This record gives sequence, C-alpha cells and structure tokens, in this order.
Amino acid sequence: MIEVTKLNGDTFWLNPHQIEYIESTPDSMLMMLSGKHIVVREKVPVIIERIVAYRRLIGAFKNEE
Repeated sequence: MIEVTKLNGDTFWLNPHQIEYIESTPDSMLMMLSGKHIVVREKVPVIIERIVAYRRLIGAFKNEE
C-alpha cells in the first residue's frame, strides 16, 4: 500500500495495483480500475516513486526482470 493525501489534508493508504492510470490536471487524479477517481495532493513523480518503492518492498520486480 502507498500513502497519499486528499486535498483536505487527510492521508490514507491505497493499493497501487488498483490504479489504472494517473492524470495531472494540474491536481493528480488517480483513475482506479473500479472507475472511481481520487484526487490527491502528491505530484505524479512522487506517486510513481512510492509505487516503485512499494513494488520493490514486496518483491514484484523479481518477476519482471
């Protein structure tokens, strides 16, 4: 799970495997596989860094190398 922040300052944990794509509009909008849209404070590069760190933590890249 990765930590993200809502626009109101509340933080929550999100399963990055459920993200279909991310838009920068200029807010970062996460489009989930469920069709739900989540707007967060973090910029896209920060979100990507957190996803990569999470995938390294769980060993996901071992299957992709």
